[in-house]
Amino acid sequence: MVAAQNSALFLKLPSTDELLRRPELRTLADREGHAAVAASARSVLARLRQEIAAKRLDEKALDLALGGIVAAVEFQLRQSLSHSLCPVINATGVILHTNLGRAPLASSVLEHIGETAATYSNLEFDLATGERGKRDVHVGRLFQKLLDGGISTEQVGTDASVRPEVRSAATVSTIVVNNNAAAVLLALNSLAEGGEVIVSRGELVEIGGSFRIPDVMSKSQATLREVGTTNRTRIADYERAITERTRLLLRVHRSNFEISGFTEQPALEELVALAQRRHLPLMEDLGSGALFDLRSVGITGEPGVLDSLRIGVDVVTYSGDKLLGGPQAGMISGRADLVARMRSNSLFRALRVDKLTYAALEATLLAYVKHDHDAIPVLRMMRLSKAEIARRAEDLVAGVRSRKLKVELMDGESVIGGGAAPSTVLPTRLMALTHAEHSADGLCDRLRASIPPIIARVEEGRVLVDLRTVFPEQDQALVTALASID
Repeated sequence: MVAAQNSALFLKLPSTDELLRRPELRTLADREGHAAVAASARSVLARLRQEIAAKRLDEKALDLALGGIVAAVEFQLRQSLSHSLCPVINATGVILHTNLGRAPLASSVLEHIGETAATYSNLEFDLATGERGKRDVHVGRLFQKLLDGGISTEQVGTDASVRPEVRSAATVSTIVVNNNAAAVLLALNSLAEGGEVIVSRGELVEIGGSFRIPDVMSKSQATLREVGTTNRTRIADYERAITERTRLLLRVHRSNFEISGFTEQPALEELVALAQRRHLPLMEDLGSGALFDLRSVGITGEPGVLDSLRIGVDVVTYSGDKLLGGPQAGMISGRADLVARMRSNSLFRALRVDKLTYAALEATLLAYVKHDHDAIPVLRMMRLSKAEIARRAEDLVAGVRSRKLKVELMDGESVIGGGAAPSTVLPTRLMALTHAEHSADGLCDRLRASIPPIIARVEEGRVLVDLRTVFPEQDQALVTALASID
């Protein structure tokens, strides 16, 4: 009996061709394309067959579904043709949120991308000579302005034990690859393939996406030589480990964790002196890498690119979409002779970036050259005071009209994120949300379902909204979303 009922229900379903002959869907097909509409129709019909087979539809429910089948096809089409990657409102207070795309780009960056991406450009063409050029010249000149002099005879000293090629390498050179992991891989392969690289056990880090320093070193065809212990490594440990197979000394920024308590780590100056004395290059993987003096916003202990170069580090690797505030990229800055070896490595072509990245990076660096730090969103967010955030929060709270949603203001902390300054927080003023009928998790679900989606954080049964990472032009959308939660 049940089987007969199911068969009757299946017979009520139209064929795909019958469905597509309906006037509304013919009009839709003319506008969006027959293939896309047909695929959506087949998907809707397949779901109805599954519901019938699972005995979740009776005749009355099926008739209701068939009455709205055109609308169902239109909805399915919108879903299939909509962008998966979409803008969201970051209300978490995490400035460099890896899951939310890290650094937002400056408006000047978007303009420059639009100018150069929508037409042809001189990416690898020298306008002065009419001959083939090199794509890295577009940012090389800017890195030169920002970093030149980072390696100089003043910093490395004039002791006779210092190798002559270091003293003559006063110019910093920079190349760009697709991310910092690629930068580390290229640098290690170019400088230490077939040899040993000495690194402290306390710096063998793993960061997001299972990026592990030992694994990258293995792929680079260099051999890892661990020294010291997890919590204590001395300069003597490095010196004892140096053999005729040693090619490089490596310092790695610990990124998203810190070791405290009974610890010891040689100063960077000690490593520089040892590298110079033993005629070895010293490389530092900074991870984030800042071109901005973070001490001006109260962030200490986070090394900058120029700080390391001035001390005498030979090669520094760092990211483009973290503290730099630009596009995803990996930079290698340092001694011109060492960077030249990396540029000539065949891996460099495999890891190079495209015109969009160069355009975005060029516009970002120009803001640094002009000292227009507020033009770079992540720097502007770091520079926001608690008082400025509090004034905006008070205005927003006044604009929320809801009988069931309670919004209170409270002191809180924002964080940098992206593995940078893991122990540093920035004081902020938070909007704390509670709802008469929804749990904190349920309230977060409702915010994520809004357009645009709003991503907040939950602590102690409350949803916390931090305006440090919300753009002012998004304030009205945030108020509208909060007011609509009944």
